[in-house]
Amino acid sequence: MTTPNPSSESMLERLFKLSENKTSFRTEVLAGVTTFLTMCYIIIVNPMILSETGMDHGAVFVATCLAAAIGCLVMGLIANYPIALAPGMGLNAFFTYSVCLGMGVPWQTALGAVFISGLVFIAISMFKIREAIVNAIPMSLKLAIGGGIGLFLALIALKNAGLIVDNPATLVGLGDLKQPSVLLALFGFLLVVVMHHFKVRGAIIISILVLTGISAALGLSEFKGVVGAVPSIAPTFMQMSFEGLFTASLIGVIFVFFLVDLFDSTGTLVGVSHRAGLLKDGKLPRLKKALFADSSAIVAGAALGTSSTTPYIESSAGVAAGGRTGLTAVVVGILFVACLFLAPLAQSVPSFATAPALLFVGVLMIQGIVHIDWEDITEAVPAFLTIVFMPFTYSIADGIAMGFISYALIKLLTGKASTVPYMVWIIAVLWTLKFALFGG
Repeated sequence: MTTPNPSSESMLERLFKLSENKTSFRTEVLAGVTTFLTMCYIIIVNPMILSETGMDHGAVFVATCLAAAIGCLVMGLIANYPIALAPGMGLNAFFTYSVCLGMGVPWQTALGAVFISGLVFIAISMFKIREAIVNAIPMSLKLAIGGGIGLFLALIALKNAGLIVDNPATLVGLGDLKQPSVLLALFGFLLVVVMHHFKVRGAIIISILVLTGISAALGLSEFKGVVGAVPSIAPTFMQMSFEGLFTASLIGVIFVFFLVDLFDSTGTLVGVSHRAGLLKDGKLPRLKKALFADSSAIVAGAALGTSSTTPYIESSAGVAAGGRTGLTAVVVGILFVACLFLAPLAQSVPSFATAPALLFVGVLMIQGIVHIDWEDITEAVPAFLTIVFMPFTYSIADGIAMGFISYALIKLLTGKASTVPYMVWIIAVLWTLKFALFGG
């Protein structure tokens, strides 16, 4: 790998403080490539999910690449952290299946909700409000929200793979296991699991590409090529609509976008930074700058035409490879820009090829529920309801609502009302009023 010349080296030193963080240009670049390989599946999965709302696939593809690039570059250049950002899994599912398809909200209005949630995020990131909200939410509910989203993604994956189909008698049933697409999806999932076990970099994207290749070879899908012209972003660019956005139901949508990203971003930032040894006395220096990177990427992403952007836990792969500074994130951002020319490949991927990726992300997201205090029934039941209501109602928002309402109610009836943070009471009352006045 080419080492930069002395002048550029000194510039990189000033920007990223490489020597202070005991790293080098070569190490940071390799870390950036590693992180990118673990998360680049999003350029294929995100357009596929969002296009179900009626959004143009090509435009969403471009928006995904650019939103990820903007988030990574801001995180790298301003916050100087080796943490990459891209449109978040779970948030894109909420956008598509809960808001647009479930509630019948036009995708333009849903983008408006994402935009407003980003502005709210910017506002609270400038003050201590973020810490107050995060600290006030019980750990059991935080962990349950992540686990519930994991199950929700798993349900979508199984449906896309044809492994689960609707059944008039039992609501859902097992699909036809003899179908080639179903068999390929199962093979893809096993492939991801085995490669992940042996720590193969880019396991998810490799699985997607292998299934796409096999599918095209068998004539199950059309292969449109690898490299091509960058699609037009015009169909989604600045298409946000704010009409009817401030009705009770859509305020609830904005709140869910905000709440999920708040937990996701905070947890990822702290988790990855801890692994990199960047925490000082248990706290994250330059936290405001890191949160600004996240929130500005959300706003930019909504303007471009994608759901909420968030820090990726896959950044820990780059940290494990030695990444310690924002140069890692900048490398990831540059690679996302380079992906703009891969639109034909993204459009060649059949839905069953991305199903293993969604299912595996579900596995990773549900792991956190082991830290819930299952022995305390007043903590276990609200967490359980949060987790199960998300897939069974096909709504992340309903799962969050049931979690908060049940938490407050159970604590009240068991004489533990004084242990419930005021923020939980507020959220529980708001959700109750929403259901009482406007239904589910």
